[in-house]
Amino acid sequence: MKTKLLLAAGVMLAMAGAAHAAGDPAAGAEKSATCLGCHGVDGYRNAYPAYHVPKLGGQHAQYIVSALKAYKSGQREHVTMQAQASSLSEQDMQDIAAYFAQVGADK
Repeated sequence: MKTKLLLAAGVMLAMAGAAHAAGDPAAGAEKSATCLGCHGVDGYRNAYPAYHVPKLGGQHAQYIVSALKAYKSGQREHVTMQAQASSLSEQDMQDIAAYFAQVGADK
C-alpha cells in the first residue's frame, strides 16, 4: 500500500511538472514585446553583426526553446540574442515559444 501511495504521489508530481513546463501563449504574448522589436519587423536586418532577423510567427515551439537555450548556454553565437536569452527562465522560453507557434507566420 505504501509503495502504491508513493508511486501515485510521484506520478502526480511528474504531471504537475509537465504541466508547468508547457508554454502559456497568453503569458508569452506579454513576454514577447522585446522579441517583436526585431522579429516582428518585415525585412529587418541587424547592422552588427550583419544578420538577417528571422520571423518567429508559426515556428515550431520546440525549435524556439532549443534556440533560446543554445543562445543562453553560449552554444549559439549572437551577442544580442545571448544577452536576451540570458535573463529568460525555462518557463519564459516555453511561454514565448508557445505564443509564436500560435500566432502564425504573420508575426
